[in-house]
Amino acid sequence: MTALTLNLNSLIKLTREQFYQLCEENPNLKLERNAQGELIIMPPTGGETGKSTSNVNAQVWFWNEQNQLGEVFDSSTGFTLPNGADRSPDVSWVEKSGWNALTQEQKEKFIPLCPDFAIEILSPSDSLTKTQKKMQEYISNGCRLGWLINRKKQEVEIYRPQQDVEILISPSTISGENVLPGFVLNLQRIW
Repeated sequence: MTALTLNLNSLIKLTREQFYQLCEENPNLKLERNAQGELIIMPPTGGETGKSTSNVNAQVWFWNEQNQLGEVFDSSTGFTLPNGADRSPDVSWVEKSGWNALTQEQKEKFIPLCPDFAIEILSPSDSLTKTQKKMQEYISNGCRLGWLINRKKQEVEIYRPQQDVEILISPSTISGENVLPGFVLNLQRIW
C-alpha cells in the first residue's frame, strides 16, 4: 500500500484550521498536506518500520531527557511549515527556545514551525523520491539536520542546509553533530 495524494484545490482549498479539524475528526487516518494544498493519506506502517521508529524515537528521547535541550515528538505530531505544508516526520526535535516561544494554543495544535531536527524512516510503502523531496522541504523550511534512514539498503542520507546530501552505507552509529550535541544514534538494532 502506498500513500495516496488527493488534489482538492479545484473543489475546495482547506484553511489551516479546516485541515486541523479534518485530522481531528479522522483520527484513524494519518494525513499530511503539501505546500500546494494536496492531501496525502499515509498508510499505517508495518511491524518492522514501527519497531525501528520506536527504537529511534526512544534513543532521541533518552538523549534529550538527559540534556534537556528541547522537545522530542513522534510521528503523530503535525508541523505547519513556513511554506504552508503540514508534515509529520517519523521522529522530530525542536530546540527549547523555539518551543518556549510558542503560545499554549500553538503547542496544542499543529506546531507552527519546522523542527530543528527530523528523521524519516523509509517504509516499504514509501516512495524514495517523494521522501527525499520531503527531506529537502524540511531543510528549505529551517530544519538544521535531517536523516533519511533506508533500512532495506542500510543507508542513511544526511541533509544539512546549503550542503549536498551525504550518504552513509551501513553505518553502525550516526552523530547528531552540533544540532543534537553529544547524541549518537545506534543503528545496530535498526538494520
